[in-house]
Amino acid sequence: MTPAIRVDGLRRVYDGGYTALHGVSFEVAAGEFVAIMGPSGCGKSTLLNILGLLDRPTEGRYFLEEHETSKLPDSKITALRRDRIGFVFQAFNLLPRLSAIENVCLPMAYAGVDGEPRRARAQELLARVGLGAKSHKTPLELSGGERQRVGIARALSNKPALLLADEPTGNLDSKSSAEVLQMFKDLHAEGMTIVLVTHDPAIGAAAQRLIRIKDGRLE
Repeated sequence: MTPAIRVDGLRRVYDGGYTALHGVSFEVAAGEFVAIMGPSGCGKSTLLNILGLLDRPTEGRYFLEEHETSKLPDSKITALRRDRIGFVFQAFNLLPRLSAIENVCLPMAYAGVDGEPRRARAQELLARVGLGAKSHKTPLELSGGERQRVGIARALSNKPALLLADEPTGNLDSKSSAEVLQMFKDLHAEGMTIVLVTHDPAIGAAAQRLIRIKDGRLE
């Protein structure tokens, strides 16, 4: 079976010569829940940006399913990122003037989904994360935990094959963190491939497998 992710010898060197990643290689199987852990500045966010097709490695190869992304034009990269990857961010990254349902609708609008099906799916996803009754609220009217649940609903809107999360509980209290973590566990139980970056050992322990990174290298 083709892995969901395969990276081979990834290096990322920034202008000025700083090397964030030094020849990183690993695979993630389809349906696997993997946590990437390491201290601040170790390269884990750089790695996640490459996995999410937000950045390209300086050297090495990254396969997303059967696609060797280093050989793809920008237009194909954009389509893959939109259609195959869902993102959950520490800072939520919701548009503050839009309602919860409008935030969840946005990725589907970019994908060309018609208005009525788009809104129906967004409402269904918000109900799934326990916010069906708050779909009209803006992010400023929601708690941190509720904003992150909107973020998860948005990440699922285009039915991605891969869910990437960058410190998804970093801005949440312990109760909200537990609720969000349970959502990731439920998604994994349904077969979703998840790669989650965290510095929290309790969050990392919930994953199926742990990848540790230090100074841009796998430990």
